[in-house]
Amino acid sequence: MNYCQASPTEGLLIVRHPAATTALLTTATLLLATACSGTPPTPPSPSESPTASPGTTTAPTPQGPPAKGEATVTATVAQGLKSPWGLAALPDGDLLVSSRDEGTITRVDATTGKLTPVGQVPGTDPGGEGGLLGLALSPSYASDHQVYAYFTTASDNRIARLLYDDKRPAGQQLGAPDTVFKGIPKGSNHNGGRIAFGPDKMLYAGTGETGDTSLAQDPKSLGGKILRMTKDGKPVHGNPEADSVVYSLGHRNVQGLAWDKEGRLWAAEFGQNTWDELNLIEPGKNYGWPEVEGQEQKEGFVSPVAQWKTSDASPSGIAIAEGSVWMAGLRGERLWRIPLNGTKPVADPEAFFTGKYGRLRTVLATGGDQLLLVTSETDSRGTPGPGDDRILKVTVK
Repeated sequence: MNYCQASPTEGLLIVRHPAATTALLTTATLLLATACSGTPPTPPSPSESPTASPGTTTAPTPQGPPAKGEATVTATVAQGLKSPWGLAALPDGDLLVSSRDEGTITRVDATTGKLTPVGQVPGTDPGGEGGLLGLALSPSYASDHQVYAYFTTASDNRIARLLYDDKRPAGQQLGAPDTVFKGIPKGSNHNGGRIAFGPDKMLYAGTGETGDTSLAQDPKSLGGKILRMTKDGKPVHGNPEADSVVYSLGHRNVQGLAWDKEGRLWAAEFGQNTWDELNLIEPGKNYGWPEVEGQEQKEGFVSPVAQWKTSDASPSGIAIAEGSVWMAGLRGERLWRIPLNGTKPVADPEAFFTGKYGRLRTVLATGGDQLLLVTSETDSRGTPGPGDDRILKVTVK
């Protein structure tokens, strides 16, 4: 065969895959041209490259999770909880859950659902939205067995750590509280309350402005802020002000904190009458309340990444799993999924379980595609039924 007079496909094995065939044909054409003329032709520009025929696909560019996801409740881990709020997973898989109104911590056997009283947090003064709120385990829990709690007292909101000894009798397993940080403003509403240790092993806390909107814009107030501190409650290097624990300001009531795999901090907060928000948090930034609400553009303020009508969300806890933020809605009675590519949503937020389980307070990522979801029907604003409140196990995509 005279290959200089032949078509590129003669004598060439064609692979039955569009992308591979195109690559082989292009290579064959270049080789033949070089052999016959001694000079290779200029490869076609991208705009001149062959277009895939209908029904063929090319390898996708990574763009985050799919636009549509899935969420399925696969088990009820526990039931019969009263005003549950904070949730922490122990190293063995069991759970600690706080009761806002009773001021107690309970251990949940993750296999059987058995509830074991751990103890009372002394000094808790429940009322309105205040009480025993967020929980977090010490970063060195394996050696120090310290549990951190955010709670309302008669004079303030504060954070304390308590030694947890599960070898002691049920109901008497907590040591005396060691106050780590105090002086956070309290109110009947808007007490914030979520705490979490970040990838940097620093302690973060979301606070509320207690209904006094001026506190959110006051850099000297601890209300309406996200705080960052050492495990001993001290200001830490990297904060906007060296002598302050204030990390960001301009918040109304932050009850959701979570970090993505790149270490970025996300926060959910309640709006007033118009927009609830999901924000990407950066140190020193001002998130606008009460000057702006939702994605209103105004110089000096950061707009949220996503927003919702308050009737559709009223968000409390958030978690990140499978490339998406998962946000628990109280008034909205649904679990929201916000799929992200880096810092941008890849699609509109998607709702799951609307009205099925009632008010949703806390969501905790436990690894891979698994979440735990805490209902909040016994918080005085729900309509509790038999078995409420519950911890549900959810598989997500």
